[in-house]
Amino acid sequence: MRKILIPTDFSENAMNALRYAVELFKYERCDFFLLHAYADEVYDHDTVVSREVFNELKQKVHKNSDVVLEKMLSEIKNISPNPRHEFKLLSMFGSLIDEANDLVDKENLDILIMGTRGETDDRKLTFGSNTLQVLKYVKCPLLVIPSGCSYSPPKNILFPTDYQLPFKRRELKLLSTLTKSFRSVINFLYISDFDKLSIRQEDNKHFLKQSLPTAELIFHQKASEDLTDGINQFIKSNEIDFLVMINSRRSYLESLLHQSTIDKIGLHIKIPFLAMQNLQRY
Repeated sequence: MRKILIPTDFSENAMNALRYAVELFKYERCDFFLLHAYADEVYDHDTVVSREVFNELKQKVHKNSDVVLEKMLSEIKNISPNPRHEFKLLSMFGSLIDEANDLVDKENLDILIMGTRGETDDRKLTFGSNTLQVLKYVKCPLLVIPSGCSYSPPKNILFPTDYQLPFKRRELKLLSTLTKSFRSVINFLYISDFDKLSIRQEDNKHFLKQSLPTAELIFHQKASEDLTDGINQFIKSNEIDFLVMINSRRSYLESLLHQSTIDKIGLHIKIPFLAMQNLQRY
């Protein structure tokens, strides 16, 4: 049973991420947790002038959240009436990060899926503030769906890595399941001027091969002065339709998580982007 968290702010981008999720996992038995965390809506509301008004608004927002979540559920069941899929609706008075992390721990979630941007949809930014916060602080693999990205099977996957960090078997198993379902090709891209791998790198590369036994793996090396340019050029020239990166200390992705740099690469990201957090899960 796959357990999947879909946060929503009720925007079209959030609904698009849900549509993508049910298609991506249409062959698997899944529990989908549809979460709306609404604390900020209450605290930041212009009418909050007293505790009484605050409590009334809190109840009103909660009820409205329940109603809209039911509408989302009805819509998605009309689009994809899949007997393998169960849905749980959650209206939570809390921050998205706190509620998401609590659910990850409580339900032992496999993956979180959301849009690149939410209701504000600032197209100058690659990731909206909520998505960027989740990417940085929630201890769960995160699949980000770009605005307007319609579903297509992930056939040609790019996985940039320097082979320096050990990989988590659980998260590679998630990738293995996806690639097996769609007979995907995984392109590992090592951006470096040095041809020879260290023993550590060789061992980590071997672990990748062992953990993805049914996938077609292709290993590439590319010299590039700039990491983001190297990734962007590979995506363009190889018809990549799905990007995977590891997010942990001293990883490729961590070096990109500065706003100016992530926007630079993001200007070219029109494809789904899976960030495997590679963090300890208890």
